[in-house]
Amino acid sequence: QVQLVESGGRLVQAGGFLRLSCGASGRTFSIDAMGWFRQAPGKEREFVAAIRWSRGDTYYADSVKGRFTISRDNAKNTVYLQMNSLKPEDTAVYYCAADRTYRRVLSDSADRYDYWGQGTQVTISS
Repeated sequence: QVQLVESGGRLVQAGGFLRLSCGASGRTFSIDAMGWFRQAPGKEREFVAAIRWSRGDTYYADSVKGRFTISRDNAKNTVYLQMNSLKPEDTAVYYCAADRTYRRVLSDSADRYDYWGQGTQVTISS
């Protein structure tokens, strides 16, 4: 099993920045990739970004490309999501997730991630 704990969510003004963290514990050696997803009220959970644990290659949703950066610190078993130029439409609960399966292309499908954190609320005021 892998346990994931997100932190860093808070209220920020539009145009501001925020960094989310996701700490992993347990059988972290089984993780191939980590992802960030978000879910706004009344909407489905959507993919934000993913990173391969070993090589560090990344993949972003078009809606955040150029504004968000995903990174990882293997020594700390932590994944980060740096969010810049925040918009009100970025308001959501942000979840990190872990994928145990090697995939040639990083997945943007929530169904393919095996472990999930509890989420952290990000609110962007206009």
